[in-house]
Amino acid sequence: MDFGISTFVNDDTIDTVSLARAIEERGFHALVVAEHTHIPASRQSPYPMGGDLPKVYYRTLDPFVTLAAAAAVTTKIQLVTGIALLIQRDPITTAKEAASIDVISDGRFVFGVGAGWNIEELRHHGTDPKTRGALLDERIEAIKTLWTNEPAEYHGRFVDFDSSFLRPKPVQKPHPPIVVGGDSDATVKRVIRHGAGWISNPLPVERLAKRIDQMREGAGHDVPLTTFGTPANPDYWRALEDLGYRQANLLLPTKPHDESLRLLDDYADKIAKYRG
Repeated sequence: MDFGISTFVNDDTIDTVSLARAIEERGFHALVVAEHTHIPASRQSPYPMGGDLPKVYYRTLDPFVTLAAAAAVTTKIQLVTGIALLIQRDPITTAKEAASIDVISDGRFVFGVGAGWNIEELRHHGTDPKTRGALLDERIEAIKTLWTNEPAEYHGRFVDFDSSFLRPKPVQKPHPPIVVGGDSDATVKRVIRHGAGWISNPLPVERLAKRIDQMREGAGHDVPLTTFGTPANPDYWRALEDLGYRQANLLLPTKPHDESLRLLDDYADKIAKYRG
């Protein structure tokens, strides 16, 4: 199992260039970054993990800008949106941004997407919470069409555009890997529908196993598995490996430069001991 780093890149902590270089220098496999366009002040939507919303959510850099900067100073690590809130994004613009990162990085982009949990945030983007799942499905389909067809067109209930040329096309063929975030029956169906993988949060092992079994049974084959926010716990890593995970992305707390580097060193040492 490969190990990457997942984190919230903020504007007041370690800079993106230093972080990306440090991750690659220490032999990690990926940089996975979260997205929130903004945090509505109302705070009506409860934080899914319980308690107050952590401050790191308020200051996240744009994930595509962040990954483009990381692509420019690295040559090996995967560059992953974990997750891009596609229900808040224009699909044509997003298709171009994502393909551009794949070109700049020579085929290292992974497209993590999800339906979001902050209802006020997505409403500010004009998204109806009741139809956000159907909207997400259409935007995934439309982006795949734009990546793979020349010219491309898509006609759905929420996404509708006539025959068009969009460049660049991704380096990876037929397109970059897509992984879906979430923990619901709808998530399971979405993974199956789009031939995607699953990017899971650090859920209890029994819950992970249940979802994975549902995905494999519905898809009729193995499903690529990766994570966001995995704890630095070798017992949990072993459980992930037993479930068939190919990659675990350890949660790097959002900290200043020197403290972030120390944590990355600690993680690298722990992984070396885990591998024996």
